[in-house]
Amino acid sequence: MNTIKKHLVLYLKGVLMGVADVVPGVSGGTIALLTGIYERLLNAIKSIDAEALRWLFNGKIAKLWKHVDGTFLLFLLGGIATSLVLFAGIIHGLLETHPVQIWAFFFGLVIISSYLVAKRVRRWSAGKAFALLIGAVIAYAVTSLTPATTPDSPFFLFISGAIAICAMILPGISGSFLLLILGKYKFVMHALKTFDVTTILIFALGCLVGLLTFSRFISWTLKRFHDMTVAVLAGFMVGSLNKIWPWKQVLETRLNSKGVEVPLVEQNILPETYANLHDGSAHTLEALALALGAIIVVYVFESFASKKTV
Repeated sequence: MNTIKKHLVLYLKGVLMGVADVVPGVSGGTIALLTGIYERLLNAIKSIDAEALRWLFNGKIAKLWKHVDGTFLLFLLGGIATSLVLFAGIIHGLLETHPVQIWAFFFGLVIISSYLVAKRVRRWSAGKAFALLIGAVIAYAVTSLTPATTPDSPFFLFISGAIAICAMILPGISGSFLLLILGKYKFVMHALKTFDVTTILIFALGCLVGLLTFSRFISWTLKRFHDMTVAVLAGFMVGSLNKIWPWKQVLETRLNSKGVEVPLVEQNILPETYANLHDGSAHTLEALALALGAIIVVYVFESFASKKTV
């Protein structure tokens, strides 16, 4: 594959990661793991260290760029940024107008992704199967939590940023959803909208510290306990299916930044119950078709993607 093509593929992977990140309950880490760039992404993040700062302060930009895998980060982050700008509004709009169909598509995506990731365990054993189960239970528990009322203190905002950014690089766990659970999603979104510099900087600092710390931990576990770590990550993806089940009943709502009511607390229900509540169809056939379509798309993509393992 020539250089231009490699960069284009990397950019498109970033676009897919960005699409996943704007959906509460879906993680960009899932896409990174599936497309074979997860470990490289972790290595690039953890390379932002004292040595990188030394190259920066000494004006050795070329060495700094090579040290942090700058070209990789540039094209990947460019793809993510493109998604956030172009697709965030579209996806959120579709989630409001066609929730069952969109959630069904992502449900199928996560099902096939968890299967393909689990295949990367080199040798299964009872211990690794238990690790997958533990990962699934943790993700299920996290996605079942009810959003809390929490303080707006700088310290808690810093901690919220650190926790949310860690989740964003974990397959199966959504950083935006954890921010919602911590009671800081609306607070941070308002700060971004009003350009509250102090709030943004405190939150960003928490994100930076969390990202640099957690990426090192995950990278270390992948090197020392590859199969066990991959099994846990696959479990996270399986457990996250609880959050993206297509048929839901809204129990509690909140006002978004535009003053529009949006779901806050939901519970999963059967398609038949959904149809009764909405005086119409549960869109079952459309949901099944879209879930199957997602499975086929991901499977075909995996067949032509890089053969690198995580």
